[in-house]
Amino acid sequence: MFEKFTYSTGQIKRYYQAATRDFFIANKADVAEVSFVFCFSALIKAAIAVCAKNNLRVRARVGHHNALIQKLSDILDDQAIEGVASKMKKKRNRDLYDGGIIISKKEADFYKLFIKNLLKKVDMYLFSEKLL
Repeated sequence: MFEKFTYSTGQIKRYYQAATRDFFIANKADVAEVSFVFCFSALIKAAIAVCAKNNLRVRARVGHHNALIQKLSDILDDQAIEGVASKMKKKRNRDLYDGGIIISKKEADFYKLFIKNLLKKVDMYLFSEKLL
């Protein structure tokens, strides 16, 4: 599902900036479903950034979102990410392929908080130099 690829620091920053931009839109949206869609987009883009930091490029194939979510969870060593992200993916798929779903404001607020905390972890991972 992944192939080795060397990314520049600039490319990794752009992936991360795209994730934070989507999160910004999610926070500004007045419609819960819009917030949810942009939270999911931020999640996937954050996963791409983390994979890029590890010289991994995902191939667009069936299940590549699952692979990104799992790799993000593994790299950040936080299995809760995979649990919540998988629920988000299932909701997104039901929305796309099962005639739509309703996302409550409470759910949207939960996902916004989840993504906010995730982006903090991703930021630390991508841009904090570890001292040895």
